[in-house]
Amino acid sequence: MKPFGHKARAACIGAGLVAFSILPSLTWGVARAAESTPAPGSPGFKATIDGNYLPNPPAPFGGEINLNASQSKPYWPARVVPPKGAPNILLIMTDDVGFAAPSTFGGVIPTPALDRIANNGLRYTNFHSTSLCSPTRAALITGRNHHAVGFGVITEQSTGFPGYNSLIGPENATIGRILLENGYRTSWFGKDHNTPDWVASQAGPFNQWPTGMGFEYFYGFVGGDTSQWQPNLFRNTTAIYPYVGKPGWNLTTAMADDAIHWLNQLNDIDPSMPFLLHYVPGGTHAPHHPTPEWIEKIADMHLFDGGWNKLRETIFANQKRLGVIPQDAKLTPWPEKLLRKWDTLSDEDKKLYIRQANVYAAYLAYTDHEIGRVIQAVDDLGKLDDTLIIYISGDNGSSAEGSPNGTPSEVMQFNGVELPVDKQMKWYDAWGTDETYPHMAVAWTWAFDTPFKWTKQIPAFFGGTRQGMAISWPGHITDKGGIREQFGHVIDIVPTLLEVTGIPAPRMVDGVAQKPMDGVSLAYTFDKANAKAPSRHKTQYFEMMGVRGLYHDGWMLSTVPTRPPWVLLGPTIEDPANAYQWELYHVAEDWTQNDNVADKYPEKLRDMKERLWAELQKYNALPLDASVATRLVAPRPNVTAGRKEFTYSGETVTGIPHGDAPSLLNTSYTVTAEVDVSEGGAEGMIHTNGGRFGGYGFYLLKGKPVFLWNLLDVERPRWEASEPLSPGNHTISFDFKYDGLGFSTLAFNDMSGIGKGGTGTLTVDGKVVAEHRVERTVPLILQWDETFDIGADTGTPVDDADYQVPFALTAKLDKLTISLDQPELTAEDVKKLEAAQKSAADAN
Repeated sequence: MKPFGHKARAACIGAGLVAFSILPSLTWGVARAAESTPAPGSPGFKATIDGNYLPNPPAPFGGEINLNASQSKPYWPARVVPPKGAPNILLIMTDDVGFAAPSTFGGVIPTPALDRIANNGLRYTNFHSTSLCSPTRAALITGRNHHAVGFGVITEQSTGFPGYNSLIGPENATIGRILLENGYRTSWFGKDHNTPDWVASQAGPFNQWPTGMGFEYFYGFVGGDTSQWQPNLFRNTTAIYPYVGKPGWNLTTAMADDAIHWLNQLNDIDPSMPFLLHYVPGGTHAPHHPTPEWIEKIADMHLFDGGWNKLRETIFANQKRLGVIPQDAKLTPWPEKLLRKWDTLSDEDKKLYIRQANVYAAYLAYTDHEIGRVIQAVDDLGKLDDTLIIYISGDNGSSAEGSPNGTPSEVMQFNGVELPVDKQMKWYDAWGTDETYPHMAVAWTWAFDTPFKWTKQIPAFFGGTRQGMAISWPGHITDKGGIREQFGHVIDIVPTLLEVTGIPAPRMVDGVAQKPMDGVSLAYTFDKANAKAPSRHKTQYFEMMGVRGLYHDGWMLSTVPTRPPWVLLGPTIEDPANAYQWELYHVAEDWTQNDNVADKYPEKLRDMKERLWAELQKYNALPLDASVATRLVAPRPNVTAGRKEFTYSGETVTGIPHGDAPSLLNTSYTVTAEVDVSEGGAEGMIHTNGGRFGGYGFYLLKGKPVFLWNLLDVERPRWEASEPLSPGNHTISFDFKYDGLGFSTLAFNDMSGIGKGGTGTLTVDGKVVAEHRVERTVPLILQWDETFDIGADTGTPVDDADYQVPFALTAKLDKLTISLDQPELTAEDVKKLEAAQKSAADAN
């Protein structure tokens, strides 16, 4: 080979100069090309696909391939873009907001962001949810009825039936997946209540997470609710803890910041990229966690000083003034047999209840404010005219899960613990801070569903299902401030989005044939000429935990609840198919379901019942199941199913959700840790599950072994050694002997086996260092936004007086073992339970 001499160097330099000299003309040519439509096969070529088969089948190579590149012609696949004129989409839904809470629909709580969308577009006053969180959310993102996509109830209550397994199958592609394959960039911010808890760990699989369902970017929490101060937070599928060391940090603001960053980043990279931003904050589901500034702002307005009965009257008058209910609509009666009237309360009662309402209202106003920042970010980018904004106020009616007195901790309520007002007053000043996990009294809930009956969980009455909604699309919706009264449902949103984007519902996704959409597009209502057009959504069934309803062409069939939605524990209705009284309402004339006409129209009643049963069968709503809290502990296909021994290596592992962790509730168990303590001593968390509002911790405190149970922030029994561990290897064990029969009694509709006491023994190297008995234990569920952690603690401490997170273990943990010894029913136990079950059934 000849050396690289000066002639060769000169030739290269000359070539470089030639190349440099033509660079400006090349740049100009590219710029000129950008001004015209790029040719097929060029890097800038964009195309719209027909969308029937996703992913789109690969297009044939349109270039030419020979032996050498210089004699060949390249050809790039087209970049997929939506049809011309397809808008950006901002799909917003808040949580547990009743129809009458926001100012936009007659409420007294200021919601200027919702007002903005309504005033710039349309107000929908006859739009419906399923009456519960996960089901509504599944229907919203798929365009199909909730049972048809496995979400008959929340995922924490899932059972092994097609309508209830909480698995959105591949035959039900989401709007995220459809738009992604058609050229949109997609994101999801906030609440994800559609990932089953048994696939929510680091082990996945992740196909049921937002990122696996077509939403490229996810920033939010997994589960029904979370603390806004110390949330169970993820970026995509990775747990993050941005609040650590940042007092005053709040997720409501942080997720708006992240969404705005995502929008700006996308715009900086390519302003032409269309987006779907699904924005679903935790507000106003409990815990009600606004910032102190918002609580002060609302308290200074004195919105609730007159009480809940006066509030209903005020809201009802506002609704008629705004035209969001008909002028002849009737205010449904106050449920005096269920809820007290304001004028019967003591001064202490009123003081606490006003505080609860102020905190709730502050949370709603704060949530709406942060939503407003996201809307303004779209406006600041100059994209408001090209963005369809759908703002749904609530995923169900206002929540009654706080008990008639409210509660400083929702975790108490889900375990059947209701505190009287005087016991709650110690949290009065802290209400809404991270020292509480609060919810309000049911009577406020009822008022926030004015003018309707009932609340969240009740699908047969509009208090559980009627949601205010506003839609704006400047340049396309010209009837600004218009009101639309056509019947609608969350399953109508996906068909609406597909119509306005010009994208078809796919026939097949990933080789799987798709179920048809169940909803009906609302796009026809955008035209002012159709303001009074008949609803195109003619029939809609409702079912939740055995309670049923059917809307059909201006009529509503309803079953009357026998269990108030705030009663979460207790015997289950075993024959929900036949256990309820039927009522009939002609809602075309009776907007609020005030006048039951079942006796007047027996043939219509019979016809509606037949239609309902057909719909329930068609959409997988059978078998009916009226159980509530007890379904929380139903067996599911998690990694712990059938196991009694769990061994962990000792490596620090945090963030394992309850669905993939062994449960120590209602069973005997032994937790054993093998630790190596250095010469300087040790402290820190060995193992924990739960946090400030319920759970347990096994840790070293100034070298002393401690096992502590936080019994729902009411009691904290502890077992503690008197001396710190000496340097070297030690085996620490906590053994608990449970007194009750455990979860097995629930199969007999009997709750006597849960929440019983037992005796705990703490040993070090085989020597008993603490032993005593407790009279009660947590019956059903630990704090759900906390996790199973080893070697450190995340979220909140089980006892703030002992430590603060992360409280990393400074000893070496060689192994952690958890052994379960679950109670087994004897033949005699079964006989007694069967007799009690039969006796209870006969009595009913």
